[in-house]
Amino acid sequence: MRLVLAQLRMELTTLVRNYEQLLLIMVIPVGVLVFFGNVAVLPGSITLTRLVASVLTLSLISTAMVSTGIATGFERSYHVLKRLGVTPLGRGRLIWAKAGSVSVVELAQVTVLVAIAVGLGWSIVELSWWRLALALLLGTAAFAGIGLCLAGRLRAEANLAAQNGLYLVLLALGGVIIPVDDLPDGLGAVARYLPSGALAEVVHASLGGASSGVWLFIDAPFGAWLVLAIWALIAPLAAARLFRFDG
Repeated sequence: MRLVLAQLRMELTTLVRNYEQLLLIMVIPVGVLVFFGNVAVLPGSITLTRLVASVLTLSLISTAMVSTGIATGFERSYHVLKRLGVTPLGRGRLIWAKAGSVSVVELAQVTVLVAIAVGLGWSIVELSWWRLALALLLGTAAFAGIGLCLAGRLRAEANLAAQNGLYLVLLALGGVIIPVDDLPDGLGAVARYLPSGALAEVVHASLGGASSGVWLFIDAPFGAWLVLAIWALIAPLAAARLFRFDG
């Protein structure tokens, strides 16, 4: 346990010193929430509750997939993971330390973003904390799995491009910023089967927002929960099979 905590502290220290990562996981989500929460430029169908759900989803994708995936990819490229794996820390404790660092960051993100949302006039009366926690847990498993699939197979530079490219595609067309129901029919149908669209929907429902649409032939939000749970199962299994510590 002592080794895991030491590595966890190192992971968090490295993150704090990396200004690009801080921009991605904290400054951008906060900026998006503050800007769109004060400037009426979004369609009328996007309520403050929907905006908060979108920003929470954006922050989770930034942390679990992009930040973790890029950092892990460069550590793998520089053979850091290989060297740590043969130390007393071992691969198992290394994974636990990385999972712990992601959890700490996400907890900080949720705390800050919810506080800002309340300051913007959003009410937490209908917020279901346990549903939100479950949504974030499943979303973290899904997106961390996707990020590690890329990080464990691609060269560092290709992984960097792939992570950022996928991030932008999911934000624009994956039901994060623009709700699935507001996307064109073809894109909306695809977004319903993506982890981004499912996560945004279940987070929105957890915050007390109304759900609509059909996911896997099941009415939301239960269908969205099912889609997200499937991704949370498949993505980590794929990462465990495909990830290579040396490359």
